[in-house]
Amino acid sequence: MSTALKAESLSKTFSVSGGLFSRARPGVRAVRPLSFSVETGETLGIVGESGCGKSTLARMLVGLLPASEGSIEIAGKALDTADPAAFGRLIQYVFQDPVSSLNPRKTIRQIMEAPLRLLHGMDRAARAARIAEIFGSVNLRDEFLDRYPHEFSGGQAQRIGIARALAAAPEILILDEPVSALDVSVQAQVLNLLARLKREFGLTYLFISHDLAVVEAVSDRVMVLYFGAVVEIGPAREIFTSPKHPYTRLLAASAPVVGRPLAAPEQKDSELPDPLDPPPGCAFAGRCPRASDLCRREDPALEPMGETRLAACHHPLED
Repeated sequence: MSTALKAESLSKTFSVSGGLFSRARPGVRAVRPLSFSVETGETLGIVGESGCGKSTLARMLVGLLPASEGSIEIAGKALDTADPAAFGRLIQYVFQDPVSSLNPRKTIRQIMEAPLRLLHGMDRAARAARIAEIFGSVNLRDEFLDRYPHEFSGGQAQRIGIARALAAAPEILILDEPVSALDVSVQAQVLNLLARLKREFGLTYLFISHDLAVVEAVSDRVMVLYFGAVVEIGPAREIFTSPKHPYTRLLAASAPVVGRPLAAPEQKDSELPDPLDPPPGCAFAGRCPRASDLCRREDPALEPMGETRLAACHHPLED
């Protein structure tokens, strides 16, 4: 199996203004150096709390944000934003909010034609044929093409967003919270649609979500982010049932389950570290019941934990 996407030592730091009369402040490191790969045809789930760097990572992978350090390879080629059309034909982004991601001043036909014209240089007849094919794939009617985004429900708008991404004939889709804004019944429809499209078009997915049940259901592997760094990677069927990192266990215990009363998991501190003043050592140490002086002094490296798992923890959990 070939590698569809590979990131090496990838990081992103945002500069912070100190104001006119105050001294300059260090930048905020939204994504700390991380490395991972995604195999062709795989779905990699990416989870973590708000502010952990999921969306920043996704935007770097599609070239919407320049990386501060590191490299990105797509289909064996280094990401080069000098030719965005070349990588637009390889990787596309499905946004979290289906309605606001569509231009309200353009019809759906105009929105769909843009990637076909700009990325593939198709003439009008070829564009019409491709749009009809994609609309059929996502179960949308042809009369929708002459309407505007505000005329659609959330589920319909998300299918239009998926159709727009597919129109470019990409190999990889970045799905950033693709069902979080939808009703539960509509979520199931969109997830089933994504599963079918993946089979039909041979796609590779990076699926970002807060909903651990959804991530576990759709993913082959799951990557857990905390404070901008990878703390655990492993098979979806194992990572939440037998986590190696205490933070992964915290996420699994915090997820609401029908029929189970909500209970706050035990932890020393519920607050994330200050991004302007990050702590030394492991960023999770202040919230971890297993933390030691070693954890507060040295940042753990991401290391193999068995045959299929990687975790960054000085005191990993036992099975």
